[in-house]
Amino acid sequence: MQSLTFLLLFVFLLISSCSPEPEKKKEVVPAPSVILSVNTTKGCLSCHDKSLDPAHDFECTECHKGNNDTNTKATAHKNLVREPAHPDNMMSSCGKCHQQQVLDNNHSLHFTVKNEVNLVRKAFGATESLESILDIPLVKSPETVLDLADDLLRRRCLRCHVYYTGDRYPGIVRGSGCASCHLSFYEGKLVSHSFLKTPGDKQCLQCHYGNHVGADYYGRFEHDMNDEYRTPYTTTNDYFRPFGLEYHQLQVDIHQQKGLVCVDCHNGSELMGQVSSTLSCATCHDRQLLEKNLPDNITVDPKGSYTLLSRNGNNKHAIPLMQHPAHKKYKGIAACQVCHARWSFNDQQTSLLRSDLDEYEDFARLTAQGSFEVEKLLLNNLDYDADEMEPMMSDKISGEQFPGLWHKGYRIRRWEDVQIGRDNNRKLQVVRPILDIHLSWINEDEEVLFDSVPATTENEGMLPYVPHTTGKAGLFYEERIEQFLRNEKDALK
Repeated sequence: MQSLTFLLLFVFLLISSCSPEPEKKKEVVPAPSVILSVNTTKGCLSCHDKSLDPAHDFECTECHKGNNDTNTKATAHKNLVREPAHPDNMMSSCGKCHQQQVLDNNHSLHFTVKNEVNLVRKAFGATESLESILDIPLVKSPETVLDLADDLLRRRCLRCHVYYTGDRYPGIVRGSGCASCHLSFYEGKLVSHSFLKTPGDKQCLQCHYGNHVGADYYGRFEHDMNDEYRTPYTTTNDYFRPFGLEYHQLQVDIHQQKGLVCVDCHNGSELMGQVSSTLSCATCHDRQLLEKNLPDNITVDPKGSYTLLSRNGNNKHAIPLMQHPAHKKYKGIAACQVCHARWSFNDQQTSLLRSDLDEYEDFARLTAQGSFEVEKLLLNNLDYDADEMEPMMSDKISGEQFPGLWHKGYRIRRWEDVQIGRDNNRKLQVVRPILDIHLSWINEDEEVLFDSVPATTENEGMLPYVPHTTGKAGLFYEERIEQFLRNEKDALK
């Protein structure tokens, strides 16, 4: 009997465990209530959340035009001026309050970029100077090496001017015209609509990046372009390449270490005026010059000590004056940076190739070119699953697309040795191979129309420049000068 009871209990438990669980009642989630609303608020700021600085706290239509008395996008954006600070628009917008600044800026070297343009064009055969980048001929099918240089300038080189908003790298995108320097951008977007009365270094570095004066102030030297030579493999920064290429972190300029910003030395009259800069180290560090012409941001106390008041943050900096005997010994013989530059840019043989071919394998390890446009096309067309893009680049003035992709490379990139040469006044200066440029072109029929044509220059394209890598002269400053003079003397024998 006991066995039977046990058996019945076992069967009951077995049946219970095999029977399906009762279906759970599904939870009914009520549909969210939908509230349809119509924007009845009028005005630009009903859609656009913009913070304005006190000096520009007026209706958006003052600069952007359009219609501020409506709540519909189509009506509000009728006749809208998207970039009122663009050179084509800035007189009618910015010029209403800043007429003289706009007039002066139209002819400034920062605006026209004519020094750089004419330097390159004359090295490739130009006999006349241009007054502005707008005067560079638009040549679709170059016949001469000068034509090819003009195409290079308009489509590859001139990405840093006020008609163009910069490459699409996060640290480079900026506004056009006045907004190039006076508004903040990051990651391709406007950070704030509050205008900067005094641009910060971030604005300067949107153009003065790469191996150009400005980047060296922060100790930055671009890596070689080949994949194998580019590190780091990880970083704590927001991006590996905010300026298009990774960079070596070298010694920064002593003025940057002390907290000075670019505009402490390069003021608005220099950057936005028509007068070329007469700035030199002696402007601030020579007592005699200071006594004759005291800059507006430098004060002197009763004891004869000089203090610079920073234009960006009002920080005060004590100014050391020249006292070492070497300053008297080499005055008129050598520029300050011949002794005080800790390193300098020394990129040798810059090769630029325009290729109209749809073949890209040779550049598989050179996709990072410091040009977002070139990099995007190379990466896309080396991906066999992607739809192929035509080898074309935009004109950086008109925005039109034309055939041909401009590739760049170097024979060697170095910074170790500070090169010295003489300027037109026979004074010793730091020099760099600015015009050590070679141009090539291969068309879509695989014809090599120009094969590494060098710029026509003296001294292998070495020209004086002022490296912003200032520091103490160190133990061997005199050896730099004496070695150069010995080499120069030996060459004359």
